[in-house]
Amino acid sequence: MDYSSATVVGGGIVGLAVAYRLTQRGIAVTVVEKETSWAAHQTGHNSGVIHAGPYYRPGSLKATMCTAGNASMVAFAKEQGIRYDVCGKLIVATEEKQLPGLRTLYERGLANGTPCTMISAEQAREVEPHVNAVAALQVHSTGIIDYSEVTAAYARLAAENGANLVLGSAVRAIHTAADGVVVEHDAGRVTSDIMINCAGLQSDRVARLAGLEPSVRIVPFRGEYYELAEKRRYLVNALIYPVPDPDLPFLGVHFTKMIDGSVQAGPNAVFAFAREGYRWRDISPRDTWDAISYPGFLRMASRNLGNGAHEMARSWSRRLFAASLAQLVPAVRREDIVPSGSGVRAQAIRPDGSLADDFIIQYAPRQVHVLNAPSPAATASLEIAAAIIEQSRVA
Repeated sequence: MDYSSATVVGGGIVGLAVAYRLTQRGIAVTVVEKETSWAAHQTGHNSGVIHAGPYYRPGSLKATMCTAGNASMVAFAKEQGIRYDVCGKLIVATEEKQLPGLRTLYERGLANGTPCTMISAEQAREVEPHVNAVAALQVHSTGIIDYSEVTAAYARLAAENGANLVLGSAVRAIHTAADGVVVEHDAGRVTSDIMINCAGLQSDRVARLAGLEPSVRIVPFRGEYYELAEKRRYLVNALIYPVPDPDLPFLGVHFTKMIDGSVQAGPNAVFAFAREGYRWRDISPRDTWDAISYPGFLRMASRNLGNGAHEMARSWSRRLFAASLAQLVPAVRREDIVPSGSGVRAQAIRPDGSLADDFIIQYAPRQVHVLNAPSPAATASLEIAAAIIEQSRVA
């Protein structure tokens, strides 16, 4: 289907990347965002890493789009004068039993075209003098950036190209007809040739508004962060990550140097009782019931009771959190970390309880639904946008 107008639902980094790319092609675009600012949720609480690609299964959307996105994000930042730093990172094995997992990441990195090198413990300490490692994978092209700045640039460029950007207006109904799709929102209604759902934490609900049964359910998980006290930032030069558990979608607690010079530590990962619940006291009965009544969530939770209990205990204990961090950097103590922000991940879960491990984009007549776009979606935002635009023209 060829089209000359589009409505994008959602003002995070993916939605505004889509809007920007569409306007570059002369498409008339309206973006509708329920919050009063861009990047209010997942994007604005992102840890700001320009990912490089060693984690992802070769041939997957994440793998191909992350590698390309690493280059396109750096190029965009240069072009727009956005601060960034290609500082590299270490993925470290702290025990011999983690070496096969580290080797797998190295092989995936090579397959995905990620510049990376296996290095010894001694070489790792030349990069990060305080790290605990028996070996490490040095990922040379990993960088850091502020994705809120990137999103603001997408919005500005889209507006300069004629996009109509609507903030503070929630979508209430979506109707598809033979000649277009109507999106009704708090500030009015807009009719266009196609609607593109980039609503993140609310993406499955927007899909249902549009009459589509999504293939996954969004379940919120809160990532809780600490940061190193300013006087202890010298313990970390750039980014230090553990070898991840292959059965979990989370990368484990790690250290991330931020573009402002601070060093973020985390995240913990716990079930959130609200889709936009950044604190334990943020509770939405609707969101909680949506999750716990979903058979897929119950199946997933039953398989991960031990992990879930550990994450909850660490959420309440700074001592346990610091102990996890000390596995990577032994000099870190409880008094070295101070509470920082949190984010909520829109985890897509299938009915059988399996966790979606790749981007999920569903197409329907005059509709595109981005139902799973976790990390590295920010890195790959321009690539995701390009793919959506190309695929929606032939869907």
